[in-house]
Amino acid sequence: MMDHVRDLASVRDATERLLNAAAELDNASAAEPSRLPGWSRGHVLAHLSRNADALVNVLDGLPMYVSGEARDADIERDAPRPLDGQLADLRESAARFQDAGAAPADWSRTVELRNGVTDSAARVPFRRWGEVELHHVDLGIGYELEDLPEEFVEREIAFLADRFTGHPEVPSTRITDATRAWSTGRDAEGGPEVTVTGPAPALLGWLCGRRDGSGLSVDGGPLPALPPL
Repeated sequence: MMDHVRDLASVRDATERLLNAAAELDNASAAEPSRLPGWSRGHVLAHLSRNADALVNVLDGLPMYVSGEARDADIERDAPRPLDGQLADLRESAARFQDAGAAPADWSRTVELRNGVTDSAARVPFRRWGEVELHHVDLGIGYELEDLPEEFVEREIAFLADRFTGHPEVPSTRITDATRAWSTGRDAEGGPEVTVTGPAPALLGWLCGRRDGSGLSVDGGPLPALPPL
């Protein structure tokens, strides 16, 4: 059961961590490449601001973005801004998201995100939490997957494992950190075809495309290639 109020608090805390860390940058370092191909740190910050506003649209029953092209154009427009403008925008858009989350609403309702994806409204704060945490890592400023809150790591692994469940190109896979276990991939009789074992942050890095899976052990075949998110 999703606790959107608790997740909104986690989003607020994660946003403050990111803002405090990004405030140590300057205009030159904000323009440097992030860990995401083709994106500077400014692109990452701009995306986070526009994503907050897009999720407000989702909660208000509006299209998340006018179009994919408009989304990309907004990020390109905002990426080169001076750092102080980036941080002010991120703080203000984050506040708008918190306000939208605090408004009385039916949190059991279904909402529509990008590309026809639907979810419960109650999961939207968790989705935003994922955006903030993972893109903080993408900035490449000293915050790593190993620094993520343990609760977030466990829940995000479960979320991503569920996302790939039933995918015909992903073999039936058991994922475990030797304490907890998740399953993903296509259905298979007789149990999983592949078992992937490793520390939870490394498993998350593989699932979300931030790491290549080196450091994970695999039984039953090669490490599954996962579709892009």
